Amino acid sequence: MSAAPRAPEIAAVLLDLDGTLYTAEGPIPGAAEAVRALRARGVAVRFVTNTTTRSRRALAERLNRMGFPAAPEEIYSPPWAAGRFLRARGARAFLLVPEGAREDFAGVPEDDQRPDYVVVGDLGEDWTFERLNRAFRLILEEGAGLIGLGRTRYWRAADGLRLDVGPFVAALEEATGRKALILGKPDPAFFRLILEDLKVPPERVAMVGDDIEIDVGGAQRVGMRGVLVRTGKFRPADLEGSIRPDAVLGSVAELPAWLFR
Repeated sequence: MSAAPRAPEIAAVLLDLDGTLYTAEGPIPGAAEAVRALRARGVAVRFVTNTTTRSRRALAERLNRMGFPAAPEEIYSPPWAAGRFLRARGARAFLLVPEGAREDFAGVPEDDQRPDYVVVGDLGEDWTFERLNRAFRLILEEGAGLIGLGRTRYWRAADGLRLDVGPFVAALEEATGRKALILGKPDPAFFRLILEDLKVPPERVAMVGDDIEIDVGGAQRVGMRGVLVRTGKFRPADLEGSIRPDAVLGSVAELPAWLFR
C-alpha cells in the first residue's frame, strides 16, 4: 500500500486576534514568541479579524504595543473590505459602525436619507432601537442594500460574553426579507480577497482562531486549513459539531511545533 500524500507545506498563516493572540487580560502566553518563530522560518503572517471597532492603523498600533510587530497592510478586517467595496462603486452609505473604524471608510460619502448601502458593524452599547429601525426603513422603504461586517455572533469581553454584529444583521435580514452582503469572516469572498493579496494557493494557507465556525469552518470552505485554539471563546462542545479542525491546539503558542513537526 502506498503512503498517503503529504499535505502541502504551509507558506502563510492567518491569525485571528481577540481570543487567539490576546484576551481582555492581555497577550496569550507565548503568542508573540510564536509569531516571531513563524516569521523567522519565512512563513508569511497576516492578521485577520472581524473586529469593527478599530481601523487597520489602530489595530496595528495595538498589536505592536502588545509585542506583535504588524503593519496596517498586514491586517484584514471588515471595515477595510467594506470601504474598498464602496469606494470601488462610488456608493453612498449609512454607516452604523464605531467611530474608531470610520478611518477605513475615508472617501465614502455618507447618506442617511437615500444611501446605496446600510453598513452594520458592532456598535455595542451604542445600539438603540432608533438606529436599528432607521436601518430597517432605509432597506425596506428606500431600497438600500445591506452590508454586514462579518457574522460573528458573540465575543468574550472582560465582563463576559457580548453580542457581536451577527445578531443585528440577522434581525435586519429577517425584518426586511433581504440578504446581507457579508464582508468579513466566514464569507468566502473575504478569504479569497486575502488569498489574492497573498498570492498563495489556499492549500498552503492555515487560518488559526478560537471560533470553530467563523475561523475554522470559513477557512476550510475555501480550501485552507483550519486550526482551532482552546483559548478565547473556545468551548469543548465546539468539537461535537460537524466541523472538523485540521488541528486543535492548547493555544497559538503551540503553532510552530505543529507547523514544523
